[in-house]
Amino acid sequence: MPIDALPQIMVAPNGARRTTRDHPSVPMQLDDTIATALACKAAGAGGLHAHVRDTDGGHILDAGLYLELLAEMKHRAPDFTVQITTEAVGQYTPKEQRALVTAVMPDFVSIALREMVAGEDDKDLCKFYHWAYVSGIGVQHILYTPEEVLKLASFVEKGVIPAQDLEVLFVLGRYSTNQQSSVSDMSPFVANATQVLKDADWALCAFGQQETSCLAEAVRQGGKARIGFENNLHNSDGSIAVDNAERVHELVAELKREKLADMPN
Repeated sequence: MPIDALPQIMVAPNGARRTTRDHPSVPMQLDDTIATALACKAAGAGGLHAHVRDTDGGHILDAGLYLELLAEMKHRAPDFTVQITTEAVGQYTPKEQRALVTAVMPDFVSIALREMVAGEDDKDLCKFYHWAYVSGIGVQHILYTPEEVLKLASFVEKGVIPAQDLEVLFVLGRYSTNQQSSVSDMSPFVANATQVLKDADWALCAFGQQETSCLAEAVRQGGKARIGFENNLHNSDGSIAVDNAERVHELVAELKREKLADMPN
Protein backbone atom coordinates (compact mmCIF):
# COMPACT_ATOMS: atom_id res chain seq x y z
CA MET A 1 0.00 0.00 0.00
CA PRO A 2 1.52 3.37 -1.02
CA ILE A 3 2.49 5.69 1.82
CA ASP A 4 1.00 9.18 1.78
CA ALA A 5 3.40 11.95 0.81
CA LEU A 6 4.26 14.81 3.13
CA PRO A 7 2.59 18.18 2.49
CA GLN A 8 4.22 21.05 0.66
CA ILE A 9 4.93 23.02 3.85
CA MET A 10 5.87 21.51 7.19
CA VAL A 11 6.49 23.70 10.23
CA ALA A 12 9.31 22.86 12.65
CA PRO A 13 8.49 25.16 15.57
CA ASN A 14 11.06 24.22 18.21
CA GLY A 15 13.57 21.50 17.32
CA ALA A 16 15.72 19.87 19.96
CA ARG A 17 17.75 22.83 21.15
CA ARG A 18 15.97 26.18 21.12
CA THR A 19 14.06 27.36 24.18
CA THR A 20 12.10 30.41 25.29
CA ARG A 21 15.45 31.95 26.13
CA ASP A 22 16.04 32.15 22.38
CA HIS A 23 12.51 33.39 21.61
CA PRO A 24 9.43 33.59 23.86
CA SER A 25 7.27 31.88 21.22
CA VAL A 26 9.33 28.68 20.99
CA PRO A 27 6.85 26.00 22.15
CA MET A 28 8.20 23.94 25.03
CA GLN A 29 5.33 21.81 26.26
CA LEU A 30 2.57 19.89 24.49
CA ASP A 31 -0.13 22.55 24.86
CA ASP A 32 2.23 25.16 23.41
CA THR A 33 3.17 22.90 20.51
CA ILE A 34 -0.47 22.16 19.70
CA ALA A 35 -1.43 25.84 19.80
CA THR A 36 1.53 26.69 17.56
CA ALA A 37 0.64 23.92 15.11
CA LEU A 38 -2.95 25.16 14.82
CA ALA A 39 -1.79 28.74 14.26
CA CYS A 40 0.62 27.57 11.57
CA LYS A 41 -2.14 25.52 9.96
CA ALA A 42 -4.23 28.66 9.74
CA ALA A 43 -1.24 30.44 8.17
CA GLY A 44 -0.96 27.78 5.45
CA ALA A 45 1.24 24.95 6.74
CA GLY A 46 0.15 21.42 5.94
CA GLY A 47 1.93 19.59 8.72
CA LEU A 48 3.98 19.65 11.91
CA HIS A 49 7.51 18.33 12.41
CA ALA A 50 7.20 17.61 16.11
CA HIS A 51 9.74 17.55 18.91
CA VAL A 52 8.67 16.94 22.50
CA ARG A 53 10.43 18.14 25.64
CA ASP A 54 10.81 16.89 29.18
CA THR A 55 9.55 18.82 32.21
CA ASP A 56 12.71 20.93 32.23
CA GLY A 57 12.39 21.75 28.54
CA GLY A 58 15.11 19.37 27.39
CA HIS A 59 15.06 17.19 24.29
CA ILE A 60 13.54 13.77 24.85
CA LEU A 61 12.44 10.78 22.81
CA ASP A 62 9.38 9.77 24.81
CA ALA A 63 6.73 7.48 23.32
CA GLY A 64 4.07 8.54 25.82
CA LEU A 65 4.46 12.24 25.04
CA TYR A 66 4.38 11.58 21.31
CA LEU A 67 1.28 9.42 21.58
CA GLU A 68 -0.43 12.16 23.60
CA LEU A 69 0.52 14.78 21.02
CA LEU A 70 -0.62 12.64 18.09
CA ALA A 71 -3.95 11.87 19.74
CA GLU A 72 -4.67 15.50 20.52
CA MET A 73 -3.66 16.69 17.06
CA LYS A 74 -5.85 14.03 15.45
CA HIS A 75 -8.74 15.32 17.53
CA ARG A 76 -8.05 19.02 16.93
CA ALA A 77 -6.86 18.91 13.31
CA PRO A 78 -7.41 15.48 11.72
CA ASP A 79 -6.34 16.72 8.28
CA PHE A 80 -3.01 18.09 9.54
CA THR A 81 0.04 15.86 9.11
CA VAL A 82 2.17 15.22 12.20
CA GLN A 83 5.68 13.83 11.86
CA ILE A 84 7.69 12.77 14.89
CA THR A 85 11.48 12.84 15.06
CA THR A 86 14.12 10.39 16.22
CA GLU A 87 16.82 13.07 16.47
CA ALA A 88 19.53 11.77 18.77
CA VAL A 89 21.28 15.02 19.79
CA GLY A 90 24.08 12.83 21.10
CA GLN A 91 21.74 11.30 23.71
CA TYR A 92 20.14 8.31 21.99
CA THR A 93 21.46 5.21 20.25
CA PRO A 94 20.10 3.87 16.96
CA LYS A 95 18.47 1.04 18.93
CA GLU A 96 16.67 3.55 21.16
CA GLN A 97 15.57 5.53 18.11
CA ARG A 98 14.14 2.42 16.50
CA ALA A 99 12.40 1.49 19.76
CA LEU A 100 10.64 4.86 19.78
CA VAL A 101 9.23 4.31 16.29
CA THR A 102 8.15 0.78 17.20
CA ALA A 103 6.35 2.01 20.32
CA VAL A 104 4.61 4.99 18.71
CA MET A 105 3.82 3.58 15.26
CA PRO A 106 3.42 7.08 13.81
CA ASP A 107 2.17 7.80 10.32
CA PHE A 108 5.33 9.82 9.67
CA VAL A 109 8.81 10.00 11.18
CA SER A 110 12.04 11.78 10.29
CA ILE A 111 15.28 9.85 10.73
CA ALA A 112 18.76 11.22 10.16
CA LEU A 113 20.58 8.70 8.02
CA ARG A 114 23.94 9.34 9.69
CA GLU A 115 22.48 8.79 13.16
CA MET A 116 20.62 5.59 12.35
CA VAL A 117 23.25 3.73 10.33
CA ALA A 118 26.37 4.61 12.32
CA GLY A 119 27.99 1.36 13.42
CA GLU A 120 24.82 -0.65 12.83
CA ASP A 121 24.52 -4.02 11.12
CA ASP A 122 22.81 -3.90 7.72
CA LYS A 123 20.55 -6.78 8.74
CA ASP A 124 19.16 -4.83 11.71
CA LEU A 125 18.70 -1.75 9.56
CA CYS A 126 17.03 -3.70 6.79
CA LYS A 127 14.61 -5.32 9.25
CA PHE A 128 13.66 -1.94 10.73
CA TYR A 129 13.28 0.05 7.52
CA HIS A 130 11.29 -2.66 5.76
CA TRP A 131 9.11 -3.17 8.83
CA ALA A 132 8.37 0.57 8.84
CA TYR A 133 7.44 0.51 5.17
CA VAL A 134 5.17 -2.53 5.49
CA SER A 135 3.58 -0.90 8.55
CA GLY A 136 2.70 2.19 6.52
CA ILE A 137 5.10 4.49 8.36
CA GLY A 138 6.42 7.24 6.12
CA VAL A 139 10.14 7.67 6.81
CA GLN A 140 11.74 10.93 5.76
CA HIS A 141 15.51 10.47 5.52
CA ILE A 142 17.41 13.50 6.81
CA LEU A 143 20.54 14.27 4.79
CA TYR A 144 23.04 16.87 5.97
CA THR A 145 25.48 16.85 3.05
CA PRO A 146 25.35 16.12 -0.68
CA GLU A 147 27.54 13.09 -0.01
CA GLU A 148 24.81 11.64 2.19
CA VAL A 149 22.51 11.62 -0.84
CA LEU A 150 24.92 9.13 -2.40
CA LYS A 151 25.13 7.16 0.83
CA LEU A 152 21.34 6.83 1.01
CA ALA A 153 21.31 5.67 -2.61
CA SER A 154 23.84 2.96 -1.75
CA PHE A 155 21.59 1.65 1.05
CA VAL A 156 18.65 1.64 -1.35
CA GLU A 157 20.70 -0.20 -3.98
CA LYS A 158 21.69 -2.83 -1.42
CA GLY A 159 18.05 -3.30 -0.45
CA VAL A 160 18.61 -2.14 3.13
CA ILE A 161 16.20 0.78 2.66
CA PRO A 162 13.09 0.32 0.49
CA ALA A 163 13.15 2.14 -2.83
CA GLN A 164 9.41 2.79 -2.82
CA ASP A 165 7.92 6.08 -1.57
CA LEU A 166 11.33 7.56 -0.72
CA GLU A 167 11.18 10.91 1.06
CA VAL A 168 14.27 12.94 1.89
CA LEU A 169 15.05 16.25 3.54
CA PHE A 170 18.11 18.24 2.53
CA VAL A 171 19.46 20.27 5.46
CA LEU A 172 20.98 23.38 3.95
CA GLY A 173 23.79 25.13 5.78
CA ARG A 174 23.91 23.01 8.94
CA TYR A 175 27.68 23.15 8.93
CA SER A 176 28.22 26.50 7.18
CA THR A 177 29.64 29.57 8.89
CA ASN A 178 27.19 30.76 11.56
CA GLN A 179 24.70 28.31 10.03
CA GLN A 180 23.63 30.77 7.34
CA SER A 181 22.20 29.02 4.29
CA SER A 182 22.19 30.36 0.75
CA VAL A 183 20.25 29.32 -2.32
CA SER A 184 23.43 28.17 -4.06
CA ASP A 185 23.98 25.56 -1.32
CA MET A 186 21.05 23.57 -2.71
CA SER A 187 22.57 22.77 -6.10
CA PRO A 188 24.87 19.85 -5.12
CA PHE A 189 22.07 18.16 -3.15
CA VAL A 190 19.67 18.37 -6.07
CA ALA A 191 22.33 17.37 -8.59
CA ASN A 192 23.18 14.21 -6.67
CA ALA A 193 19.54 13.34 -6.09
CA THR A 194 18.80 13.79 -9.78
CA GLN A 195 21.51 11.26 -10.54
CA VAL A 196 20.83 8.57 -7.94
CA LEU A 197 17.44 9.21 -6.30
CA LYS A 198 15.36 10.27 -9.28
CA ASP A 199 12.04 9.12 -7.82
CA ALA A 200 12.51 10.54 -4.34
CA ASP A 201 10.12 13.15 -2.98
CA TRP A 202 12.42 15.82 -1.56
CA ALA A 203 12.11 18.75 0.79
CA LEU A 204 14.46 21.38 2.15
CA CYS A 205 15.14 23.18 5.39
CA ALA A 206 17.52 26.11 5.72
CA PHE A 207 19.21 28.17 8.41
CA GLY A 208 19.30 31.93 8.76
CA GLN A 209 17.80 34.97 7.14
CA GLN A 210 17.67 33.49 3.63
CA GLU A 211 15.38 30.67 4.76
CA THR A 212 12.38 31.90 2.76
CA SER A 213 14.43 32.42 -0.40
CA CYS A 214 15.93 28.94 -0.13
CA LEU A 215 12.58 27.27 0.49
CA ALA A 216 10.85 29.14 -2.32
CA GLU A 217 13.60 28.05 -4.71
CA ALA A 218 13.17 24.46 -3.55
CA VAL A 219 9.48 24.60 -4.42
CA ARG A 220 10.29 26.16 -7.81
CA GLN A 221 12.50 23.14 -8.50
CA GLY A 222 9.83 20.65 -7.50
CA GLY A 223 10.69 20.22 -3.84
CA LYS A 224 8.91 20.94 -0.58
CA ALA A 225 9.66 23.08 2.45
CA ARG A 226 10.19 22.79 6.19
CA ILE A 227 10.13 26.15 7.92
CA GLY A 228 10.16 27.42 11.48
CA PHE A 229 12.04 28.38 14.61
CA GLU A 230 13.96 25.10 14.73
CA ASN A 231 16.25 26.56 12.07
CA ASN A 232 15.60 30.29 11.88
CA LEU A 233 13.98 33.14 13.83
CA HIS A 234 14.27 35.86 11.18
CA ASN A 235 12.03 37.16 8.42
CA SER A 236 13.57 37.97 5.06
CA ASP A 237 13.92 41.65 5.97
CA GLY A 238 16.06 40.77 8.97
CA SER A 239 13.40 41.37 11.59
CA ILE A 240 12.74 38.78 14.28
CA ALA A 241 9.50 36.94 13.53
CA VAL A 242 6.74 37.30 16.10
CA ASP A 243 6.09 33.55 16.02
CA ASN A 244 6.25 30.48 13.82
CA ALA A 245 2.99 31.37 12.10
CA GLU A 246 4.57 34.58 10.82
CA ARG A 247 7.37 32.55 9.24
CA VAL A 248 4.83 30.26 7.57
CA HIS A 249 2.80 33.23 6.37
CA GLU A 250 5.86 34.82 4.71
CA LEU A 251 6.65 31.66 2.77
CA VAL A 252 3.02 31.06 1.78
CA ALA A 253 2.73 34.64 0.55
CA GLU A 254 5.86 34.21 -1.59
CA LEU A 255 4.60 30.95 -3.08
CA LYS A 256 1.19 32.44 -3.79
CA ARG A 257 2.78 35.38 -5.60
CA GLU A 258 4.45 32.89 -7.91
CA LYS A 259 1.41 30.60 -8.05
CA LEU A 260 3.45 27.79 -6.52
CA ALA A 261 1.42 27.19 -3.36
CA ASP A 262 -0.62 24.02 -2.99
CA MET A 263 -4.25 25.00 -2.48
CA PRO A 264 -5.37 24.11 0.08
CA ASN A 265 -2.06 23.42 1.81
